[in-house]
Amino acid sequence: MFVGPVSVALVWSAVKHLGKQWRVDAALNQDHDLVRTGAYSLVRHPIYASMLGMLLSSGLMWTWWPLLPVAIVVFLAGTEIRVRAEDRLLAGRFPEPFAAYKARVPAYIPFLR
Repeated sequence: MFVGPVSVALVWSAVKHLGKQWRVDAALNQDHDLVRTGAYSLVRHPIYASMLGMLLSSGLMWTWWPLLPVAIVVFLAGTEIRVRAEDRLLAGRFPEPFAAYKARVPAYIPFLR
């Protein structure tokens, strides 16, 4: 299955391009930049995209199939909360550049706006 390796490459690229700006909590550093390169040119939240890909990949290989849709719904609900919080932070710090970026690049599911 190609989703797993693609997800690993996506998260690797995301962390590389974020550099010292990577955080566990939803917050901005004092010298935070709006990263739009690497994986961030494909989706605004590539780490969440890779987590979804890894969930799908491992779920399709190992999970009892009726549980996978439930896991996906729970993941998407939590991710939507987190994405909206992070988008609010970025829009507050970078109003015009982030608005243009958000209009052009999907949140975390490629090709889905």
